[in-house]
Amino acid sequence: MSGRFEKLKVIGDRVLIFPDSGQRKTSSGLYLPPTVTDKEEVQGGYVIAVGPGTPLADTSGDTDVWQQKDGSKVKYIPLEVEVGDYALYMKKFAVDIKYQEEEYIIVPMSGILVVERDDESFDLSKLVK
Repeated sequence: MSGRFEKLKVIGDRVLIFPDSGQRKTSSGLYLPPTVTDKEEVQGGYVIAVGPGTPLADTSGDTDVWQQKDGSKVKYIPLEVEVGDYALYMKKFAVDIKYQEEEYIIVPMSGILVVERDDESFDLSKLVK
């Protein structure tokens, strides 16, 4: 993750997205039909940061299943999305935020419909100033 986002920690199963400027087709051909974009039900953007995933309960004892008894770290089910993916997400699940004068979207994993992933490493500096 870029130095700009070192202090920003995404929590749980959430994803930080830099929203697309409204293009209906990605460079590799992922296409949003006008009926979807006109209703603004689905939007696209680039994944900037991801949370650790969904925490797993510790069911090995009699006490609170969410409290780690032995001081070990919480275990998570990891997310399927990665930094640099292009994600299509349901707008109704998105929360708009502003961080360091830029607009971003936070979406839970369940709000993401599909991702497009390049095999090459992604340079975040192409998106963020």
